[in-house]
Amino acid sequence: MKIDKIHIKYFKSMYDTEFEPGNVNVLIGANGSGKSTVLESIGILSAAMTDRVNDNSLQRKGVRLSPSAMYKSRFKTITRAKQYAEFDVDWTEDGVKCTYNADMTPPASGDAWKYLSEVATEDGQKVMGRSNRTKAPIANDIGYFMLSNNLKDTVCRKMGEHLADYGIYQPETPILRGNASDPVPAVPVGLSGGRLAEAVQDILTEEDGEIKFGNLDEDDIMSLIDWADGFRITAPKKTTLNAGVSSTRQVIEFEDRYLKKNAYFTGYDASEGALYVLFMLTLAMHPEAPEVFSIDNFDHALNPRLVKRLTQIFCGEILKRKKTVFLTTHNPLVLDGLDLLDDRIRLFTVNRNSKGYTILERIQISKEMTETGMPLSRLWIDGYIGGVPDLL
Repeated sequence: MKIDKIHIKYFKSMYDTEFEPGNVNVLIGANGSGKSTVLESIGILSAAMTDRVNDNSLQRKGVRLSPSAMYKSRFKTITRAKQYAEFDVDWTEDGVKCTYNADMTPPASGDAWKYLSEVATEDGQKVMGRSNRTKAPIANDIGYFMLSNNLKDTVCRKMGEHLADYGIYQPETPILRGNASDPVPAVPVGLSGGRLAEAVQDILTEEDGEIKFGNLDEDDIMSLIDWADGFRITAPKKTTLNAGVSSTRQVIEFEDRYLKKNAYFTGYDASEGALYVLFMLTLAMHPEAPEVFSIDNFDHALNPRLVKRLTQIFCGEILKRKKTVFLTTHNPLVLDGLDLLDDRIRLFTVNRNSKGYTILERIQISKEMTETGMPLSRLWIDGYIGGVPDLL
């Protein structure tokens, strides 16, 4: 599955925004430019295609629950604001060009968005469609894309399956440590990092006496957690976790290379950066992780040089599995971990234009950029590629 284009209209600051994603999509921009809104628009698109759009489905996907009026584009330059939002996605599946469109109104009462229309096509031919003008009684608060018999055996339907488990991940340190519950639990990990120990355990194996983490050697992981000599998943015990600390049934224990042998301690006492590394790579490699997902603030809690190497490994694992991921970041070193000569890895600046609309612009390697001799991180900081606030 390859997403060719996403086009969103009249949703929050996305008055008319379209872009062509790859497999790894990194969004950079000033605070308030609309990066998180882009991730949320994909969440609403996912909910519209796979189920329905209401508070429950949006919370499961990590979309902020706003007052109804806040979902609409309400710019000062618009004399008459649209009362609905448009969500469009184009993709290619097994060589077939497919599209899906949903025009929806945020709830006037209750919490369910209403479908004004819903259309799907394959190679330009409509294979499913309905609107509020349809004479037959059709519930306008339920998405019919995954329910339609017309799509039962079509390649078009596969997009709904790919997008069904989409979520916006925002890991939080206490939850990664296993000391707080995840407000949005999910398999293999919750949107805030719940069940990390269990998810890591799922992909830990042993081959010829060597520990493997997914398809990575333990040494590959330890190169990212340079103070550690190893880690394991076990039940909490009083020798490694104070009895006054709340904990999940499984915890991650680390062995510090500078301490005596077998001097293990749990994620509660470990550097939070180690937990974020395990979280990111688990999400990339776990077989039950979503095919399409987002991570807001990918660089959170990570040292700049560490995040550069993690970005390189993370991108490689995403590409191996042909997944699609959307990342936001404020750390310039993330950019230095991107191979932008690979068309599957794409960098977008997110800006507000003179009217306040959120606009995405893809940044590609140009002759002028390479001639500067500067890394992407420096080009970003110095304002050569956009995506920075105008503070000077």
